[in-house]
Amino acid sequence: MTINGLDSYLTIAGTSTGEYTEKRSKFLAFAFHVEGVDEVKALVQQYEKQYYDARHVCYAYMLGHLRENFRAVDNGEPSGTAGKPILGQINKNELTNILIIVVRYFGGIKLGTSGLANAYKQAAAESISNASIEKRTVDVNIDVQFEYPLMNDVMRVVKEMNPTIIAQDFNNTCSLKLRIRQGDSSRLLSRLNHIHGVTAEVYE
Repeated sequence: MTINGLDSYLTIAGTSTGEYTEKRSKFLAFAFHVEGVDEVKALVQQYEKQYYDARHVCYAYMLGHLRENFRAVDNGEPSGTAGKPILGQINKNELTNILIIVVRYFGGIKLGTSGLANAYKQAAAESISNASIEKRTVDVNIDVQFEYPLMNDVMRVVKEMNPTIIAQDFNNTCSLKLRIRQGDSSRLLSRLNHIHGVTAEVYE
């Protein structure tokens, strides 16, 4: 579920850490803002190398503003005792574009499946509570082409709808590159394209 419809979401800014200890087993949690699977893979590999002496390096991630791309990895722990509790904390806080890695150092005393699941959950929760959570919007890029005499008409719409101007080129043939929240993009496109001689379209 996203907030305020489908064009906004919650994520974390940058990185944060958390730690939880249970019966001398230490659980170190690291939360990251991520934008794609390649970034997730690189971070997981980095932490597996960095904490090569740890018993387990487990993780979960969620990607996309619709929160449909996710994975939970137990990495040798009993099934469902590591990745799933980490993912559960991501879901509880309705976060996306986030990766949480939890590194476990075994303390010599077995925790049992419920103890393990609780420890991974608490470590992940700690990393989220220490994070800066942000609300972000899903934005659309719009390319606008028009002749110079139509400048005032175009800029009146831009001023009223207040998109971000990414780039502009004002010659005989003018162009604007705009960015606006997805929920407002249809209205902006409609208003611009209703000006005779103006072409406005979405671009990647």
